[in-house]
Amino acid sequence: MAHALQLAQSALFTARPNPMVGCVIARGGEVVGEGWHPRTGEAHAEVFALRQAGARARGATAYVTLEPCAHFGRTPPCADALVGAGVSRVVAAMRDPFPRVDGAGFARLQAAGIAVAAGLMEAQARELNRGFLSRIERGRPWLRIKLAASLDGRTAMANGESKWITGEAARADVQRWRARSGAILTGADTVLADDPALTVRLGDDTPFEPPMRVVVDTRLRSLACGKVRDGSAPTLYLHGPQAAPAAGLSTEFAALPLRGDHVDLRAALGLLGERGINEVQVEAGPALCGALLGAGLVDELLLYQAPVLLGDGARPLFAGLGIETMAQRLRFDLVDEARFGEDRRLLLRPSAL
Repeated sequence: MAHALQLAQSALFTARPNPMVGCVIARGGEVVGEGWHPRTGEAHAEVFALRQAGARARGATAYVTLEPCAHFGRTPPCADALVGAGVSRVVAAMRDPFPRVDGAGFARLQAAGIAVAAGLMEAQARELNRGFLSRIERGRPWLRIKLAASLDGRTAMANGESKWITGEAARADVQRWRARSGAILTGADTVLADDPALTVRLGDDTPFEPPMRVVVDTRLRSLACGKVRDGSAPTLYLHGPQAAPAAGLSTEFAALPLRGDHVDLRAALGLLGERGINEVQVEAGPALCGALLGAGLVDELLLYQAPVLLGDGARPLFAGLGIETMAQRLRFDLVDEARFGEDRRLLLRPSAL
């Protein structure tokens, strides 16, 4: 199963909106077939593994990171393929909560006399597909805020200058996190200040699906800045109901209800979930980052910290949190830590209460 999970990661940048799935077929202690699901519309992991195994799949055990599907979508049911190949046992890391599967795959296998077991390395499987599971189980994408900060927790000078706090190695790592995301979300203030492109630049031939660029702009005041509308990736503006999109722009617009004076962020994430977005990476200023954190919508922080000081006049990580006492402090768990040159990367998640 550990190998199947490694295979699944091969589609980290390409599988969405589908989950990443890997499959290993073993017989008598020997691996006779393996595969993963590369992208939507192509064969699933089980099919690739069965093709490689051929006749040796009969009587073998299939290890798969997610319950085999039992419905016709763009491809036929994987459960039927396993039955037809004559495997004797299927071990899945976890049940698939997608409504058209959700136990139906296991039921079909068992009805054909195939032994089924589930739960092996389930925590690792859930971690791998945390975005897909968030969308299916919670109705919204997994939301990650990416930040680059100094030792004193500052993200830019008071005038907005921020290039570059971190070094090239850290910035290259950010591109890989962008590539795994279904959307890169920013705010009007960032677009007006920086006119960012928000595209993926991996610097090699690694295949990826360009993430959607999403601009939260209640009054559509950032349309004069055009890099996010350069055509290199799809772009969506989320605005308030009173704002009128300009005609002739090659981009999408969606009106959302307001919460106070700004777009309802929970509704925004719900809309992105409906559009099949599994993971959202936020690259925005302190106001939008603070609003997302204050609304309880942040699942993890990707914090790059450089060994520099910017001073107390520089811009903070978050604004508007209203923390006044130690009892109100927000706590985070350190999930992972890595070094990139002189910079360090922290992956943090809100502590469970």
